[in-house]
Amino acid sequence: MATAHAARRRPAVLGDLLPGALARDAALVAAAATLTGIAAQITVPMPGTPVPVTGQTFAVLLTGAALGFGRAALAMLLYLLAGVAGMPWFTEGGSGAGVPTLGYVIGFVIAAAAVGRLAQRGGDRTPVRTAATMLTGTVIIYAVGVPYLMASLDVDLARALDLGLTPFLVGDALKVLLAAGLLPAAWKLTGAARDR
Repeated sequence: MATAHAARRRPAVLGDLLPGALARDAALVAAAATLTGIAAQITVPMPGTPVPVTGQTFAVLLTGAALGFGRAALAMLLYLLAGVAGMPWFTEGGSGAGVPTLGYVIGFVIAAAAVGRLAQRGGDRTPVRTAATMLTGTVIIYAVGVPYLMASLDVDLARALDLGLTPFLVGDALKVLLAAGLLPAAWKLTGAARDR
């Protein structure tokens, strides 16, 4: 009876659409960490700040929405630990506490988990809910990243905001809008969307 109930249960996040369980989850976690690492290599240096524009925040937010709370958090924790262990996928190939942007990466773990939880509750099914979910994740990343940047560079809050937040607001708004279009469309294409 439990198996029949599980078979009828609708997917909570896009990652649930794939067959399997443990092997699927392990593959999704590893793939999301790798995708984030690859996205981190797409960098556009910003003048006057050690924080570049990268694709990794978009990868983090999509990971959260696609994998849900637990898998997304594990994927970003794997990304963080691999980077600290020496995988050269942080800013300028750096790793560890000496990287001023490490606070953002720590924020990725929390943001992916939060976005994943919201997605499990239907936060990625409509454009408006998706935008709110992605905005929540973005705020979390900055809430951890900016204070770390402030401490790492020994600057005041105003300077840390100038270096690590203000130059990125337009790009982040575009990422939120892109996700707000992509995720609901992905649910519609799968035919597995449900109103929550």
